[in-house]
Amino acid sequence: MNILRNHIEKIITLTDEEFELIDSCFHSKKYRKKDLVIKETDFVSQVYFIVSGLMKLYIIDRDAKQHIISFSMEDWWETDYMAFYTESKATQFLQCLEDTEVLCLSFSDYQKLNEAIPKLEHFFLKKAIGGHIANQKRILSLLTLTAKEKYEQLLHSYPSLLQRIPKTVLANYLGVSRETLSRFFVESKKM
Repeated sequence: MNILRNHIEKIITLTDEEFELIDSCFHSKKYRKKDLVIKETDFVSQVYFIVSGLMKLYIIDRDAKQHIISFSMEDWWETDYMAFYTESKATQFLQCLEDTEVLCLSFSDYQKLNEAIPKLEHFFLKKAIGGHIANQKRILSLLTLTAKEKYEQLLHSYPSLLQRIPKTVLANYLGVSRETLSRFFVESKKM
């Protein structure tokens, strides 16, 4: 829980009493590599703070093709946010790419904490804005960048993440073949 407290206190300061309340609303859960945390049509009632591990959020289209929306790792939050905030069924899948430990917060406890500790709303707003900006960057890169430029952007933004993602999964995320990704990888090593 110290990891969570340190994470929150990068944005707001908490008293010990406030953190005791926060601590009481989270529970720890461990998942194995390849476990599905959220499946399409599951009712989504929790958001996950990642203590350790790596996850991917994705959809499967009508042709059974997987489209990766995002990756999330330590110190990040993840869920199917549309389903979480509307208290509805998932339209996305959340799967572990590594053994993963998370701290889970239910929607009702999320509301309770925001009411009891108003400055926590500021924390969650800052996290939401950061996530929104990251999503906009992702959309813009999909619309305007070449596959190689998307790879270079990801390499620049999250160099450690690239070492943890299987090449086939990374190729899917970038929308290229595994062979093309291997070529990018070799070219970037020469630079």
